[in-house]
Amino acid sequence: MKVVVIGGTGLIGSKVVEKLKRWGHEAVAAAPSTGVDTITGKGVADALLDADVVVDVSNSPSFDERTAMNFFQTSGRNLTEAEVGAGVRHHVALSVVGTDRLQESGYFRAKLAQEREIKASPIPYTLIRATQFFEFIRGIVQFSTEGDTVRLAPSQFQPMAADDVASEVAEAAVGEPLNGVVEIAGPESFRLDEAAEKVLRFDRDTRRVIADPKAPYSGATLSQNTLVPSPGARLGATRLDWWLTHVPPPPELTASPKPIAETVL
Repeated sequence: MKVVVIGGTGLIGSKVVEKLKRWGHEAVAAAPSTGVDTITGKGVADALLDADVVVDVSNSPSFDERTAMNFFQTSGRNLTEAEVGAGVRHHVALSVVGTDRLQESGYFRAKLAQEREIKASPIPYTLIRATQFFEFIRGIVQFSTEGDTVRLAPSQFQPMAADDVASEVAEAAVGEPLNGVVEIAGPESFRLDEAAEKVLRFDRDTRRVIADPKAPYSGATLSQNTLVPSPGARLGATRLDWWLTHVPPPPELTASPKPIAETVL
């Protein structure tokens, strides 16, 4: 089976490509750095030639609504046109748990528009909504920091390891289209501020975390369950404590006491 992974050189995409190849499939990492640009359309048709499945884990370069909306809509139109021309039989896309509940945020309005375009496309699809990744907790802390204080809403969330996300995406790619939405999450539930505190203490970062119900998250106000998956969500196996002790922090953290910037996917 030939699977083209849009965003295939990123955090999730590179793991998806690796897993698919290990399972004996032909997996193509498609990204601007490999000559495939879904915004301009350059290289897309060639990359999709003889493809059975397209996996889209690409992301907007900015949280700004105009930029994100343009990215997802333009990329989506170009992909759909190329998929129809290539006879692709399954489109798998990665989204975010709570997207429909985060509509105060311009970025998540753009994500919801992306989901709607996928559903309206003639290509059979599977939409995977994932909770926040462990790899992004440090970034969530960073954009919630003022001076030495981190303000985060005491909302429940169920983060998961990027490797578990990639496994679910890869399995969906080799399965049949669901023409529906699957939610995936980590095995443990935390309050957002408590998980941030746990990571900061592991990093020996002295910033103080304050539980603030009014603290914004990507421009939206969180309720208790905004980021929580629906009952029946598929759960990854990796726990946060294990991940902290087995996955090295990114180079940016090693070189500086400040965590890396956050991205959603």
